[in-house]
Amino acid sequence: MVVYSIKDLEKLSGVKAHTLRIWEKRYNIITPKRTPTNIRYYLDDDLKNILNIALLNRSGIKISKIAQMDKPAIHKLVAELTDVDESFEGQLDSLTISLLELDEEKFIKLMNKNIEQRGCVETMLEVIYPLLDKLAMMWIAGSVKDVHEKFVSHLIKRKCDVEIDKTESTRDETFLIYLPEGESNDLSLNFLHLIIKVKGFKVINIGKDVSIFDIAEVIHIKNPEYIFTIINDSMDDGQYKKYVELISNEVSTAKIILSGITPIRVELDNELAQKVQIVASSEETIEMLDSL
Repeated sequence: MVVYSIKDLEKLSGVKAHTLRIWEKRYNIITPKRTPTNIRYYLDDDLKNILNIALLNRSGIKISKIAQMDKPAIHKLVAELTDVDESFEGQLDSLTISLLELDEEKFIKLMNKNIEQRGCVETMLEVIYPLLDKLAMMWIAGSVKDVHEKFVSHLIKRKCDVEIDKTESTRDETFLIYLPEGESNDLSLNFLHLIIKVKGFKVINIGKDVSIFDIAEVIHIKNPEYIFTIINDSMDDGQYKKYVELISNEVSTAKIILSGITPIRVELDNELAQKVQIVASSEETIEMLDSL
């Protein structure tokens, strides 16, 4: 059983603790449980209820009106608003609720609507990444489990794959992209694939946990113009520097592009630094691609 303080609810719902207390005292919308020492606490159902109420309130429905509705009526109205609400907070709340309830149909419907309105890349940057940040907070709080992370990762990757397959390359240059041995966040690799493909480049994506020998083989066969990888936590500083040196020894004219926590943190020697380009974010990656 996950237990939340009112400050936890504030962080996860975006509703100020002061406002939550007003909702409790004035409208009796939420009823906290209490410890033997009279300290308020809340459970998962309370969090879901607050997320629903916050979504309705941000959509313009007065809290006094929401207070008169029972939970089935609130859920019904949330379902209706999910199809029409376009505000950022509303979308984030709706996605969070569908994630907590493992509601694939609702999650996909929301993603599709955002992609239709914004495009897939902008949806990832403006909606999905903030959702994943919120998911990280909820992980710390204990309100999401492994199954939630697997659920959302699978759906996002699946949608990225659909958009990748729909996008045709318009340029001759090729990117080789992969994750090195020990790196497993293939969601970031899928999004990188999508960004590069949308910009018109050809992509060879050889997946995660790739050895240096496999990289050398692909370079020998395809001679790509660009090599792009993401390194977060698989290498210490010394291993990282040695790895970049090994990659640079395998290429002749290809440009090496690196992203992730380690490349941003670790400074390379001048000679090696001249052979690579570091991008610190998806936005910088897009700017880099636009400049090529």
